[in-house]
Amino acid sequence: MSKVPTITLNNGVAMPQLGFGVWQVPDAEAAAAVGTALEAGYRSIDTAAVYENETGTGKAIADSGIAREELFVTTKLWNSAKETWTRESVLREFDASLARLGLDYVDLYLIHWPRAMRDDYLTIYRTFEEIARSGRAKAVGVSNFHQHHLERLLAETSVVPAVNQIELHPHLAQSGLRAFHARHGIATEAWSPLGQGKAVLEDATVARLAGKHGRTPAQIVLRWHIQLGNVVIPKSVTPSRIRENIDVFGFELDADDMTALAALDNGTRLGPDPEDFDWN
Repeated sequence: MSKVPTITLNNGVAMPQLGFGVWQVPDAEAAAAVGTALEAGYRSIDTAAVYENETGTGKAIADSGIAREELFVTTKLWNSAKETWTRESVLREFDASLARLGLDYVDLYLIHWPRAMRDDYLTIYRTFEEIARSGRAKAVGVSNFHQHHLERLLAETSVVPAVNQIELHPHLAQSGLRAFHARHGIATEAWSPLGQGKAVLEDATVARLAGKHGRTPAQIVLRWHIQLGNVVIPKSVTPSRIRENIDVFGFELDADDMTALAALDNGTRLGPDPEDFDWN
């Protein structure tokens, strides 16, 4: 049984607060990595069409023997500029993801980037609403949306996104966007929660807290996310780190710890700014 707590999304669906991300995991390695994660107690798996590892991810799920209803599977539409996005093209891409995963439904389907300069995310999201009504996605949401993108969705569509998955770590705490999410019942999910293993984990404050609690720097940062209420999806292909990353529920950061980590926010992005991202 998984020891990971769940949060309740705005449509009543339960989502594990900590999951396993497979960004940059080759498809040939995905089955082993996801299998290790499932054995370690993860029940939420986050993939995407553009990761090109939905097939390996689906194989691990099929081989795990875990009942489908115990798992939470997220994938994302890669809304490439190479495609003119219509209802039909969105449905086609969704069907292709389900086929690669070998699943009848996903628990969460996300628009990967707003790509606002193409002015098609409303068309895409309205088709997502249809997918949600069909039950083939238990919840729908977005990824990398700024507040003004979300405000447009809220004004012009009928289903409030269940999740906005954004770059979020101690150097980019996204406090304003998290507050907006909270006001509108949108769950905040963090990608690159550990800052991609770079300066965040080497920070002196993180190291000091790791020593204080007898934990690793990664566990300190993941615990910070959990206590903020974020959903978090650390990625690793190393079995020991996969197990380490889920072992963050046996200790608690105190108020001083949280204040010290909050002070690390310097607005540093590791990924592109969604405002002008349109790479294919």
